[in-house]
Amino acid sequence: MPSPQQARAQASAITSGRTAPVAEPSPTSQLRALFDRPRLSPGQRRIAQYLIEHITEAAFLSITDLADRVGVSQPSVTRFASAVGFSGYPALRERLQAIALGTFAGGPGEENRANELQAAVDAEIDNLENLRRDLADPDRVIDVGRKLSGSMPLTVLGLRISVSLAEYFAYAARRIHPDVRLVTRGGTVAYDALLQSREAGGTWVLAFSLPRHAHETLGAVRVARRAGLKVALVTDLALGPLVDEADVTFATGTGSRLVFDSYAAPGVMCAALLQAMTDADPERTQARLEEYEQVADEHQFFLKD
Repeated sequence: MPSPQQARAQASAITSGRTAPVAEPSPTSQLRALFDRPRLSPGQRRIAQYLIEHITEAAFLSITDLADRVGVSQPSVTRFASAVGFSGYPALRERLQAIALGTFAGGPGEENRANELQAAVDAEIDNLENLRRDLADPDRVIDVGRKLSGSMPLTVLGLRISVSLAEYFAYAARRIHPDVRLVTRGGTVAYDALLQSREAGGTWVLAFSLPRHAHETLGAVRVARRAGLKVALVTDLALGPLVDEADVTFATGTGSRLVFDSYAAPGVMCAALLQAMTDADPERTQARLEEYEQVADEHQFFLKD
């Protein structure tokens, strides 16, 4: 189903005597749908992740070159092609090339081509459109929000570059949840915090892992699972060891057109989970927000509008 923006564009085109094409899903979305097979082996998931991350180059590699790039055998690539529904690697490569070439076809003329900053914004708009489609069925977000709301305490984990989103989420969550514990240091410090959270009765951890993904995050998530905590993961990954360790994953695209990544879609995902938490216990939410506003007014936390 086209988005409202697409519908308006089509209506405008019809009145002017031409038909506007509906935008294709992004290459990343197409590949994730193509490789969405629950029984892929770890080696096959590595192949899938490499293709997702390097589609414009990988689509034109020979089976030998692809196997070398991923670090697997040629028969592994053949088995992967079969596992995702193709008769062999040539058929898979033909599909990959169609997806890759679609990223270049039908683009604007040279005179209208976006500069690199505009292209970065366009990529983030694409990430947000993908997230919007993912949220068409909100049941999973609502369910996880309810579970995070009921975890006493609730632990929020974010290391290295992921600290900023973890801090944002924890800051807001503390307005509506009585015991939010933020973990932003890795290694044994994170392990101590996670074990203490479980001993205190916590049931869930919300973990953030954005590129570049830290070994410390994987270690902390594994410790949490061994301690008996459930893990909800916000990441850009569709596959991989972090996703394998999580109980539930919310995969959102990140902007990678500039020197440093941008996180528009993960930020909206944070807000969606916070909304689900507020809706899970509206009476507690209202009472805590009113109490906070009284304290904020008393101590003049904020400038007057």
